[in-house]
Amino acid sequence: MNVLAFAASSSKQSINKQLATFTASLVKEANVEVLDLNEFEMPIYSSDRENESGIPVLAQQFFNKITQADAVIISFAEHNGSYTAAYKNIFDWASRINQKVFQSKAMVLLATSPGPGGAKSVLAAATGSAPFFAADVKASVSVPSFYDNFDMDTQRIANADILAQLQQAADLLAQ
Repeated sequence: MNVLAFAASSSKQSINKQLATFTASLVKEANVEVLDLNEFEMPIYSSDRENESGIPVLAQQFFNKITQADAVIISFAEHNGSYTAAYKNIFDWASRINQKVFQSKAMVLLATSPGPGGAKSVLAAATGSAPFFAADVKASVSVPSFYDNFDMDTQRIANADILAQLQQAADLLAQ
């Protein structure tokens, strides 16, 4: 199984990238590719820009990464209760290639934050809208208070209850 994992964040120290990477490691017998959204930085989407210049090559490359995967894990950072600008822009461009961006792939959607909210607002939005873009969402998990629940030395979830939720999500992805 080929699993594509990434954080919906452009932060170089992204806790969501750490969470996506860790969760992908729980998928048994998987080949995992972890993307960095910084490698897909493009001009801000607008229909005028699309009409003038077409769809950027990087948008097609991002879309192709999803095409090549059997399953996708995304961990959403929350900016002011919503998606990060970096993710939203890449998603907007990819949706111009095909509105069914997620191509019926099995998906696990995650979110975390340093605080107790666990980025639940953006996770709810992503989980609610993903099926409209051909996502087969198997599970969604919010991890509150990241630094209290993730061991930075071992790069593993330290909280047994959260670990069980993530393992269950990874198992559902692999089915």
